[in-house]
Amino acid sequence: MASGYESDGFLRSPDAGVGGGKKRCLSTSNRLRHVESMAIFPSGAGKIPALNAVILGEALASEEDDLVFPSDEFSQQALVPSPQKYLEIYKRSVEDPAGFWSDIASEFYWKKKWGDKVYDDNFDVRKGAIKIEWFKGGITNICYNCLDRNVEAGLGDKVAMYWEGNELNVDGKLTYSELLQKVCQLANYLKDIGVKKGDAVIVYLPMLMELPMTMLACARIGAVHSVVFAGFSAESLAQRIVDCKPKVVITCNAVNRGSKVIYLKDIVDTALVESAKNGVSVDVCLTYENKSAMSRENTKWQEGRDIWWQDVVPNYPSTCAVEWVDAEDPLFLLYTSGSTGKPKGVLHTTGGYMVYTATTFKYAFDYKSSDIYWCTADCGWITGHSYVTYGPMLNGASVLVFEGAPNYPDSGRCWDIVDKYKVTIFYTAPTLVRSLMRESEEYVKKYSRKSLRVLGSVGEPINPSAWRWFYNVVGDSRCPISDTWWQTETGGFLITPLPGAWPQKPGSATFPFFGVQPVIVDEKGDEIEGECSGYLCIKGSWPGAFRTLYGDHERYETTYFKPFAGYYFSGDGCSRDKDGYHWLTGRVDDVINVSGHRIGTAEVESALVSHPKCAEAAVVGVEHEVKGQGIYAFVTLVEGEPYSEELRKSLILTVRKQIGAFAAPDKIHWAPGLPKTRSGKIMRRILRKIAARQLDELGDTSTLADPSVVEQLIALGEDS
Repeated sequence: MASGYESDGFLRSPDAGVGGGKKRCLSTSNRLRHVESMAIFPSGAGKIPALNAVILGEALASEEDDLVFPSDEFSQQALVPSPQKYLEIYKRSVEDPAGFWSDIASEFYWKKKWGDKVYDDNFDVRKGAIKIEWFKGGITNICYNCLDRNVEAGLGDKVAMYWEGNELNVDGKLTYSELLQKVCQLANYLKDIGVKKGDAVIVYLPMLMELPMTMLACARIGAVHSVVFAGFSAESLAQRIVDCKPKVVITCNAVNRGSKVIYLKDIVDTALVESAKNGVSVDVCLTYENKSAMSRENTKWQEGRDIWWQDVVPNYPSTCAVEWVDAEDPLFLLYTSGSTGKPKGVLHTTGGYMVYTATTFKYAFDYKSSDIYWCTADCGWITGHSYVTYGPMLNGASVLVFEGAPNYPDSGRCWDIVDKYKVTIFYTAPTLVRSLMRESEEYVKKYSRKSLRVLGSVGEPINPSAWRWFYNVVGDSRCPISDTWWQTETGGFLITPLPGAWPQKPGSATFPFFGVQPVIVDEKGDEIEGECSGYLCIKGSWPGAFRTLYGDHERYETTYFKPFAGYYFSGDGCSRDKDGYHWLTGRVDDVINVSGHRIGTAEVESALVSHPKCAEAAVVGVEHEVKGQGIYAFVTLVEGEPYSEELRKSLILTVRKQIGAFAAPDKIHWAPGLPKTRSGKIMRRILRKIAARQLDELGDTSTLADPSVVEQLIALGEDS
């Protein structure tokens, strides 16, 4: 549908046909407008040029430059129904953040309200130590706000959590009252074995109901949970145990994932031996018996240390006093890859995180009390913290937790689950969307999916073709897509569409969430106005921001605040188009985003060079049609070692063993040498071009210590 931009500033299409010949006028009275004030606020947006306008439920999105409008019906019931309303709320949120966030925070339960100063921050390393504090002095508890508060509000009989097992017809559910009782039993057990406020608890569980339950139990007693994704290797788990020195490790004996059985307890056993060698012993390993995957008789056991969950936890009282904590007391640690080999322990505190995750969940998904919400993320990642557990439950939502693989027993499993539970909000990663795109659309279309209302995307930028498939095929062109940009460090969404408010452009994260001030800067750190590309930074704090890196505040400042003084540096590149829409372009540092999982190149290189036959390694990211980015490793072998397929497999296995299967290189490129400057620095720019086969874009190689290395690498790439 062609459209023109009229002089009065409204997008209109006076006579274009949509939806079987139906005519629709995009005029002042009945259509969302790109208001004039966007030319200067919040990020330099100008007027919309000629674009194809598509309306929810009436037409397919088919062009790169489609503009997808909410229908009038959707907007009228939306929490934020128009750009004008968004701008009104956004304007207040950045001009009066203290008043804005105080009003929202007051909707939660506080044992004691915060002091006069709602927030205190310093983002400028030139003015002293970096500091972020929100609601300091306020006393609360996030578990109480997730569970007790909802039960007291009359939601005790509402389903808090549906659980779908790996196998068909294996499922369960818990109401808010039942979940509260089970959380209290586990909390009482933890207290009984000596876990106190501020103690760390390592959680290495798959997507059973016991995983969110464990997080909430830790929060109830003021313990700091550190969930480790149950795909990490024993060495990675041991590294995290040594860093945070937990009082207890909580795991299960095994889990089914698709047709595989993963023996988690064996991994934990190995990790505990390794951590003990490094001076950190753990006295208790609480193990849930996951009978569908493995019997307790077949589980290796260490008497005195290992305890079966089912033997002890159900014996404890189903009520447990709340440990009231300060808003700035730690809530959880979550380790994320960085551009150096050592994972970073991202520390989130309680009050600001609680307020921010609840608010972003509510508005970004246009949450209604009748919604059934399914986020496919694992709680081992930040998405599972903020948008499986805390954000939804703070809103009293019904959440679906899925143990299995999304393509098991076939590629229709997601839509079978959507129909079974009448899922209304479906939040997933572009990797899953792209993998399902490769299969027949019949896997989607044989299921109704009529319950779906809002779709969501997380973990990496979603390419426009995947966006359109998600919108057209999965959502039948009637569900807006919340394409959320955020990070482990941010705690919650920073840039995201609000369903019902803005027209969407496929692949764009659109505009900032309330209280967030994104800026795009050049190499010098100068802000760029209007249409541009550069480094994405954030000006000023928001309640959900992480407070430090555990035990390493200096690295926190160096990584995030020193690159561009006065700003939080995201590590991502971003373009802003002439309409003010943000387009994320991926990492600009040495971090690869594989299926939404951030993996430091240094971490993979470190694992590779630990192999006795590997002398040197350099890792870069390359485009991957399903995973977004793949891991491409250039490997130099020790003198005299021949290249072989067996050695290639052995190197990949080393990475799987040290980090996890998700970090295994997609490609090993033999490298007799690496392109280096005379000072010894590896020229990764050249390696990226070779990996991508962009051989006409190598640039000047004359400054290399040995330019002939490049020709050798190109030749070996053609042979492999």
